[in-house]
Amino acid sequence: MSSKLMIDIGSTYFKVAQEGEIEQYFRDFNKNIFDDLSSKCASLIEQYSEENIHICSSANGGLSTLIIGLTNSFSLKYAINIAFNSGINIIDTVLYPKIEQEPVPTEMIDVVIIVGGIDSVENVFDEKLLDYLDRVNYQNIVYVGTKKSTPFLQENIENIVVLENVISDKLKIQEEALKTYLTDLYQADIMGKEDIKQLYGITTNQIFSTPYIVNRSLSEISEHMDVADPFIVVDIGGATTDIHYSRDLVNDNILTDSGYDRLVFKKLGVFKSRESLVHTAKNNEFVFELLEHLNVTENILEEYSEKATRTLMQLAIFLVLYKVSKHHASYIELNLEILNSIVLTGGITKVLTQEEVDDIILFFYKKILHFHHAPKILLDQNYEIWTYGITGSSLKE
Repeated sequence: MSSKLMIDIGSTYFKVAQEGEIEQYFRDFNKNIFDDLSSKCASLIEQYSEENIHICSSANGGLSTLIIGLTNSFSLKYAINIAFNSGINIIDTVLYPKIEQEPVPTEMIDVVIIVGGIDSVENVFDEKLLDYLDRVNYQNIVYVGTKKSTPFLQENIENIVVLENVISDKLKIQEEALKTYLTDLYQADIMGKEDIKQLYGITTNQIFSTPYIVNRSLSEISEHMDVADPFIVVDIGGATTDIHYSRDLVNDNILTDSGYDRLVFKKLGVFKSRESLVHTAKNNEFVFELLEHLNVTENILEEYSEKATRTLMQLAIFLVLYKVSKHHASYIELNLEILNSIVLTGGITKVLTQEEVDDIILFFYKKILHFHHAPKILLDQNYEIWTYGITGSSLKE
């Protein structure tokens, strides 16, 4: 029996877990989060002491980052990996040698990350970086590159935070300092938002971002679900789609401590990102064949019905697998051919049936990978994966 109360604050509903049971409540947007939670769960919350209440949240939208790096193979790859695993949303990346040709993001950036070179490398950054930053609207800026460039950056960039280089002298990733900075920044972001900081009235534990908690849960997932390594967890939500994956699926030069990484597709949600999902679908060469397989026409993409939502969710599954397959090599290519298990979580598990999910993934494996079978597919229908890691020993409390 659990002696802890676990709460996940989402953008459309919140979940409360205790003693092995999970209850879900749709958000009342006429109330702030704390008042809404209190109105529905006050008697339950009162049964737990502040130190036994653990909360994670994705309701504040998370932090956004722009990453400027010297190379794709080390600087950008390492910083992207750390940002994703810290629950940060990446707005854009800039390859420094091409910075003069790169467009400037129009939105406010929560944190700019600058990275490049091992500590013995000199003269990496110059006036081109300063000219570019002058045109960027950002709130925080952090440097995690060669020590040789630190004096130049500190002299010319106000309030820049300097941390340990994410690239070791042996070209290995050093993630802890930047990861801690980003998770603490998320914490500060929460504290700046009236709607969420009231939650600290009921807990003494740090409130983490939900994607960070889910990623931390993966090492314990086999204790609760019948999964076999290597596996992926696909979290298809209203605004974004996250993939958490075993590092065994990747052939690259990153060795992290957790063994699991996270990848985010910002424009593959089925509600807030619906238009971009439809746009992506229409531009995929296999989607019309997929629609035919589902016995629907292209017109379904313009409809707003339960059937249209189900179809969009099936498209999202197909597209996210396609984007990490060898047919669409970008930031990460996963070796889906050796995958043993696929776990789906998020709102999609409340809508699609096991048969519908099996059908779409088998279609992908047959059509794209030319396999006759698919990995084992599990639905986290109780949406409980986040509970595996929220009180884990690996987390700061």
